[in-house]
Amino acid sequence: MHNAHAMNTLDRIFRESAGLADYARRYADYLSTLLAQLDCDAIDRVGAVFDTARREGRTIFLIGNGGSAATASHVANDLGLGTRLLGGCRYRTVSLTDNVAFMSAAGNDLGYDSIFVEQLKTLLEPRDVVVAISASGNSPNVLRAIEYAHEHGAVTIGLTGFDGGRLREMAHHAIHIQTAKGEYAPVEDLHLILGHLITSFLARAAGAAV
Repeated sequence: MHNAHAMNTLDRIFRESAGLADYARRYADYLSTLLAQLDCDAIDRVGAVFDTARREGRTIFLIGNGGSAATASHVANDLGLGTRLLGGCRYRTVSLTDNVAFMSAAGNDLGYDSIFVEQLKTLLEPRDVVVAISASGNSPNVLRAIEYAHEHGAVTIGLTGFDGGRLREMAHHAIHIQTAKGEYAPVEDLHLILGHLITSFLARAAGAAV
């Protein structure tokens, strides 16, 4: 999580809170407000992309930096293993944030902007899916990966926050969390919730269809 220079909602909540308990209540209320604004039709479209990838045997790649890297790993785990444990079908998932040796080599030798795209050059096939998770929507290594995915026939999904950045415009499908710039924590909270709600539904839907 990064600090923002401009006043944002969390700054205001902190200023107005009498202590941690009061802050916790206000933070939870803010998350509830953001949840109420979710574009459920966009969520449905992303779920359909995932299900198509499963049925066609395509791979779903996930990328992100920092907290979003952790979310990428978490969602890949839930899609790849959690769906089967709930009685559903398997999803071929790879979090490109997990190969530390590859990322450090690419970052050291070619630059940090290359850490995801270089992995895609080895692994990506047409009609695979690339899920980019970025609060700002402007991380150069994420955008390079999305550009490469488009050039090679993949379907792209963006999970964004703030104003959406370039990723919101570039991705074929986007689920956007509208917040002030710098509100990393609430955006990352909702991205993880999105992962949970989509994967928990797909697992049960696939299991019911068996």
